[in-house]
Amino acid sequence: MSSPLTTAAPAAPAKASGRAAPRLRTTRRPSAGKPKRSVLLTVLTSLVVLYTVVPLVWLAVNATKTQVGLADSSGMWFADDFALWDNLRDTFTYHDGVFTRWLLNTLLYVVLGAGGATLLAVLGGYALAKFDFPGKRGVFATVIGAVAVPGTALAVPTFLMFSEMGLTDTPWAVIIPSLVSPFGLYLMWVFATEAIPTELLEAARIDGAGEARTFFTVALPLLAPGIVTVLLFTTVATWNNYFLPLIMLKDPDWYPLTLGLSAWNSQAETVGGEVVFNLVITGSLITILPLIAAFLLLQKYWQSGLAAGSVKE
Repeated sequence: MSSPLTTAAPAAPAKASGRAAPRLRTTRRPSAGKPKRSVLLTVLTSLVVLYTVVPLVWLAVNATKTQVGLADSSGMWFADDFALWDNLRDTFTYHDGVFTRWLLNTLLYVVLGAGGATLLAVLGGYALAKFDFPGKRGVFATVIGAVAVPGTALAVPTFLMFSEMGLTDTPWAVIIPSLVSPFGLYLMWVFATEAIPTELLEAARIDGAGEARTFFTVALPLLAPGIVTVLLFTTVATWNNYFLPLIMLKDPDWYPLTLGLSAWNSQAETVGGEVVFNLVITGSLITILPLIAAFLLLQKYWQSGLAAGSVKE
């Protein structure tokens, strides 16, 4: 007699008195391609953009006005008469075209002063980063101390020294002090330490390359982003330099743009002086255009090395 086979029926899913089973809460992770948004950061960035753009807009708008239009119209909107081309012509022809002379003087100071400061900073920063010599710590302390000293504090001693040498009221009184850039030297020192592997230099020396060839063929291409950064900083500092030429130069023929435009602006305060605020504004607009062009043209070289060494391969 065979006993019936009993099979266990599958248990029905339990229902908790009409309540659904709890679900596991999953946390959303931000995707790698989409950056996380921040309202506070957006607001702060917008304020910085406004702070930067509004003066440029004011300068571009008011450069289109005549002397009468500056007084009769709003500062943030155009006047009835569009006088930009007339202002440009008058700026370059006023006082026998002295503005062109000031522009060439500024270019001279930038090419020799800022260019020389960049060259010295590159050579000094590379040597301090890749060579050991007695007194290196003392040099480091001197450079850091020089960075902390403002340039205006050294202007009077520099004037007295150049006066003893008979170099005041000459272009050299502006060019020679511009050759010294402690911040540029420190920046190239730090950049060369991280950007140039010591093993790469040793490999070039083992292959028979001299120090000069190693520097120009191996180190210099790696220093390109740092060189561009120092060049931009020194160019802006020399281009906008005002106090040093003010105490060094008396001859208007050697004025840079900053000092020349200040002299035009001061004419309104003198008895019988001609008021040329429209030319001062137009000249200021012309003055900033080369700096904007330099930043735009050198931007790709500047940004290429900002993340160097941040990823380990």
